[in-house]
Amino acid sequence: MTDYWLSKMFFDLQSPSAAAEYRADPGKVLSNYPISDEVRGRVLAKDVAYLARRTNPYLLRYFFFAAGMKDDEFIAKLRHG
Repeated sequence: MTDYWLSKMFFDLQSPSAAAEYRADPGKVLSNYPISDEVRGRVLAKDVAYLARRTNPYLLRYFFFAAGMKDDEFIAKLRHG
């Protein structure tokens, strides 16, 4: 099942200014969305496998790119959960 607010946040972070704001203060950006504490913690922990089950793959990939994760790290986390 997808999480609307998580997907919405990932979608919003496609804006370069929003992505820069996230990188500067992830907690502040996360507080703008009504997502559960569990999901918030998984975002901050960069838990790719957990988040992959809750959002669109395109949005997931873009989020981790915007957050500064390199492709090889993203792919490894996705494969090995």
